Formats: sequence, structure tokens, C-alpha cells
Amino acid sequence: MLYAVLKLIHLLSVIVWIGGMVFSHFFLRPALGELDPPVKARLMAAVLSRFLNAVLVLGTLTVFSGLWMIGRVAKQTVQAGLPFNMPLEWWVMSGLGLFMWLVLGHIRFVLFKRLRRAVDGLDWSAANRVLVQIRHWVLFNLSVGLLIVAVVVIGTST
Repeated sequence: MLYAVLKLIHLLSVIVWIGGMVFSHFFLRPALGELDPPVKARLMAAVLSRFLNAVLVLGTLTVFSGLWMIGRVAKQTVQAGLPFNMPLEWWVMSGLGLFMWLVLGHIRFVLFKRLRRAVDGLDWSAANRVLVQIRHWVLFNLSVGLLIVAVVVIGTST
């Protein structure tokens, strides 16, 4: 039962994380292009504050639930007297998932802090430059996340 609950938490966290990146990159950001720079920067800072804090928790849940599930399967396999050979899809998911979590940390703790400073200092050109950097990193992380989903769903062998 615990394994199923952790798998559900893992999957729901990934859905919100990836879905939020899709929404912000393809729907929210283009719609904000029509706003004046101060309004756009303030709104994005408010949205990103909520989203990045939530995704930091969800990303952490994703990492730790995934590691726990791998450990659980490994333990049960070894206890059954069999060798544990982690599937390649799990290696890809684990490695790239940890990488995504680190990129999220960079966005949240480096770039977002710069955005907050620019907004607080009413420096709209600096805020826009940081928003462009955030957009690029979000698109990168989204691409990695979608690659992980594809590898896990389709597999690495045919």
C-alpha cells in the first residue's frame, strides 16, 4: 500500500511540475506580452513565487519518492535471492530527474532572487532580462521532463 501511495505522489508531483511549465511557457508568458513591463514583471514575480515554491516541494517529493521506490524494489529483489539490475529507464529517470531538480534550484534560488531584486528596485529592463533567462531554463527543464516521460513510457528497447 505504501508503495502505491508513493507512486501516486510521485506521478501527481510530476504532472503538476510539467503541466505548470507547459502552462507558464506556452500560455501565460505569451499572453503577458501585451502588458506594460512593470505590470508584466510584477505579475510574473507573483506567479513564479507561488509556482516555484510549490514545485520545489513537489520536486523534492518526486526525488525522494522515486529513490524510496527504487530502494524498495531493490531490497525485495535481493531478499528474494535475485540480483537487482535497475532497468535503463529507471537510470534515465533518476539521473535526469535529479538534474531537473538541480535546474529548478537554480531557477528558484538564483534567477528568481534576481527577478525579485529587479522588481523591488523598479528596474524593469533587468526584470525582463531575468524573465528571459527563466524562460530559457524552464523550456530546457520542460524538454528534459518530456524526454523522461517518453523514455519511461516508450522504453529504451523495442
